[in-house]
Amino acid sequence: MKQAISILGLLACAHVAAFADTSATPASNTSAPAAAEAVKPEATTADGAQLFTLKNGMQLIIKPDRRAPTAVHMVWVRVGAMDEVDGTTGVAHALEHMMFKGTEKIAPGQFSKRVAALGGQENAFTTRDYTGYYQQIPANRLKDVMELESDRFANNRWPDEEFKKEIEVIKEERRMRTEDQPRSSLFEQLNATTFTSSPYRRPVVGWMSDLDSMTPQDVRDFHKAWYVPQNAAVVIAGDVDVAKVYELAQQTYGQIPQGAVPTRKPRTEPVQKGIRRIEFKAPADQAFVAMSFRAPSLRNIDDKLSEEDRDALSLLMLSAVLSGYDGARLDRALTQGADRVADSASSSASIIGRGPGTFMLMGVPAAGKTAKQVEDALRAQITRVAKDGVSESELARVKAQWTASTVYERDSLFGQANDLGGNWAEGFPMDADDRILKLLRTVTPEHVKSVAQRYFGDDQLNVGTLVPQPVAPGSKRPAAQPGGGSSGDRMH
Repeated sequence: MKQAISILGLLACAHVAAFADTSATPASNTSAPAAAEAVKPEATTADGAQLFTLKNGMQLIIKPDRRAPTAVHMVWVRVGAMDEVDGTTGVAHALEHMMFKGTEKIAPGQFSKRVAALGGQENAFTTRDYTGYYQQIPANRLKDVMELESDRFANNRWPDEEFKKEIEVIKEERRMRTEDQPRSSLFEQLNATTFTSSPYRRPVVGWMSDLDSMTPQDVRDFHKAWYVPQNAAVVIAGDVDVAKVYELAQQTYGQIPQGAVPTRKPRTEPVQKGIRRIEFKAPADQAFVAMSFRAPSLRNIDDKLSEEDRDALSLLMLSAVLSGYDGARLDRALTQGADRVADSASSSASIIGRGPGTFMLMGVPAAGKTAKQVEDALRAQITRVAKDGVSESELARVKAQWTASTVYERDSLFGQANDLGGNWAEGFPMDADDRILKLLRTVTPEHVKSVAQRYFGDDQLNVGTLVPQPVAPGSKRPAAQPGGGSSGDRMH
């Protein structure tokens, strides 16, 4: 899920490959018919990003940036864990892994080797809402990666034996990232408690029983259903010529046959009518408490906001005031002084996504303090905001930080492409970051006080508590991790 501090930024771990020969003909010198230069974009941002639709319905976003002779190439598919069905959870993430296992032209394991030989780095990620694939390469190798990526998008092929080996890698990923990490396991259980009908209740990596029973055909069927041009976008940022990249895209991605996107049925979350509590027992040095409150998702970012859209933005601002910088409210109130109750305390507002939103409060009890004391202290800070509000100076500080963070992120080609793709995947316009920043500047102390009064009642509360258990003699206690990550980056 995108984090508040970078507005719509997505963290993805890159696998860096060895750089090699870069003597191919530059993409910027590739000949293109005169007609390509006459193509008009459907939309253009102030900083030069342009949106096109290829003849088969796939969308293309191009953002020229001439500062260095490199380019970032991404493919975004609007399908993730929320589009799975019970019994095959984790199949979106499994498909992401299998996309590296070959096509009719490329043998298993050769895709990454070819990208490395082009002097590039590459990886992929899966979330609840979307799946993404990317390469960062010398700009004169763009045509090569477009040919490689369009081929595996349309022609993913691999023998059953490759799946049987890779599913074991995925199971080990689940063990390492979730089952061996008490806090990650707690978050997984709390998520399944917070949501009852929404597909957000399921982990991106999948339940282990579903991974055990997953078949190669499950993955192939998922690819056939969702990897169609009308459900995908290509994003390219870097030292490129727009008209020539458009023509390359038509020659590669534009040749993929159309296919119907499956109908997405609404799965509305029922109204919660009382506190839900879970305890999770696991070997750990410290207790941990996480509270999840239902929250609205941001659906519209034009000038005519709905009440829920305004509330979502105000909750985002509330979270930033509570823990968006060193020495913010939760840090000062819970972790400092002789009577401190927590070693750490934080909040988060997940209000951007195709599914429902949440607001979370989290804390680790200090020595001699209980999880219940931390829970009470965290809620007391919300009560304080609901009663006394927040100051203009607090909001001004957060708004300035967000502005600086967004500007800084644009220094990176990957950051530019990633934001453009993430905006597309969530159904927002290309310049969503600027629009959201503009809207956040309009949030007032009265807005923040109002959401603090309305969204944190007992009927909206789900509480998960990690109960530390002794470690068996001779066993090693797993290292603590701060959260329950939901992305599925490939392991190398």
